[in-house]
Amino acid sequence: MIKILIVEDEEAIANLIRMNLAKSGYQCEIASDGEEAADAISERPFDLILLDIMLPKLNGYEVLEYAKTVDVPVIFLTAMGETDQKVKGLKLGAEDYIAKPFEIAELLARVETVLRRYHKTERKIRILNIEIDTDSRTVRQDGREVDLTTKEFDLLLMFVRNKNRALYRETIYENVWGGEYSGTGRTVDLHVQRLKKKLGLEDHITAIYKVGYRFAV
Repeated sequence: MIKILIVEDEEAIANLIRMNLAKSGYQCEIASDGEEAADAISERPFDLILLDIMLPKLNGYEVLEYAKTVDVPVIFLTAMGETDQKVKGLKLGAEDYIAKPFEIAELLARVETVLRRYHKTERKIRILNIEIDTDSRTVRQDGREVDLTTKEFDLLLMFVRNKNRALYRETIYENVWGGEYSGTGRTVDLHVQRLKKKLGLEDHITAIYKVGYRFAV
């Protein structure tokens, strides 16, 4: 199981992140200050670290130095508008950053991207009667391979990673298509309809009025 260290001194934020990562199948540990994080990194292996910059005892940049010695990827958690801190973190070796407040779906997408870059994602995900191979990017249902387009595969993976959670159309579009959602056009809706039909997920992927979709399991 993928192990993630959450380094965040605001208890409510740390618990929210842990709860949602756990729902997506990740094993999480929380460190509430820099020294606690450094001890955890030196004593136990992690696949990824979510790291706040402003921390008691040791700041995020100092903790990053510990992470680099054991080659663990880091995503910085920053306050909105802290551009200088983001740039400094990336220059020092962080893989990515995400500004608070953030949508959980965006955080999960960034986590998945960094883990995939480091070849640390779960290779096979099983849900309902579907098996997803993230290495070969293939999908099998009841043992039969289902032909999905690139976007359909990415869309399915996003739904699976965010099961039982409402996803805004904007969030889906920005994470699957990589651009800014204009609020017009039916790209998301058409792809969702095709995905539902190919995998028989009409009872599991439901539309939410004026929001988007939910994949219920």
